Amino acid sequence: MPEPNEIFFAEHHIGPLQVWWTSHPARLSGEPTARPLLESWFHLPPGALPLRRDMRGKPRLEGALQHHDVSWSHSGDALLLATGPEVEVGADIERLRPRPRALELATRFFTQAETDALQALPEGDRHLAFLRLWCAKEAVLKAHGHGISFGLQRLEFAPLGADTALQLIACDPQLGAPNDWMLHQWQPHPQYLAAVAWRARPAG
Repeated sequence: MPEPNEIFFAEHHIGPLQVWWTSHPARLSGEPTARPLLESWFHLPPGALPLRRDMRGKPRLEGALQHHDVSWSHSGDALLLATGPEVEVGADIERLRPRPRALELATRFFTQAETDALQALPEGDRHLAFLRLWCAKEAVLKAHGHGISFGLQRLEFAPLGADTALQLIACDPQLGAPNDWMLHQWQPHPQYLAAVAWRARPAG
């Protein structure tokens, strides 16, 4: 397994998605890394990807690729990129590090049930459970197109724990029904946590 400051690259399928995890210059925009990967995947020449940002900043594919969605996220020295047909997709990657204010942030941004569940966990498990929950919420909200400004408390996951698979159990009606959404989380590297969320693109 490569260290985060080395060159690394992996690609695979997750459900209907094509997903890449790759090295990326820290603190720089993800688009210059994402564009050539997408151009190669769609068999386009360099500079030909029909990509724009909508009014909320979500990347959108146009023209012949308008039925595909795309999302990317970068943290530390890594970038996560996902695309798929006839879906809304969101990707989030976070570098694992101690978060001593996890409960304070949960109280501010998560639902009461999620905060209570985090509080009940052993301290050693809490920071990973917090980050898994944050990634899951951000992936869904990025797929929806509003991002975290929509409100992290407007969707709820359970059960919480370091090794349990999260399920969306409640959400704002603007996000559709909870069972519309699929979530996949994994650790592509011991120092990173990744998440992709998707649902079938709503009609109209």
